[in-house]
Amino acid sequence: MKVNEIFKALSDPTRRKILDMLRYKDMTAGEIAEMFDITKPSISHHLNILKQADLILDERRGQNIYYSLNTTVLEEIISIMLNFFQSGKDGKIEDKKE
Repeated sequence: MKVNEIFKALSDPTRRKILDMLRYKDMTAGEIAEMFDITKPSISHHLNILKQADLILDERRGQNIYYSLNTTVLEEIISIMLNFFQSGKDGKIEDKKE
């Protein structure tokens, strides 16, 4: 998992808004761009960052490419975060040597 890329992707409010929109339905880049007051190349840049982080998937359907959430990666990052916050609840620090 590309944890650094995921957090970089999530750090931008435009990308978080795109992810929120994709919760409801798969969308083309054009449909996504219509929801923002920024250029289509900027939307493309945001989509590329989300793809590099594996947060979204793309699928060609005829002439269009549709983007959808990659829920597997989102579930994994949520699990990591939950484990991170729960691991310190017992007050012990584990010595993990790799």
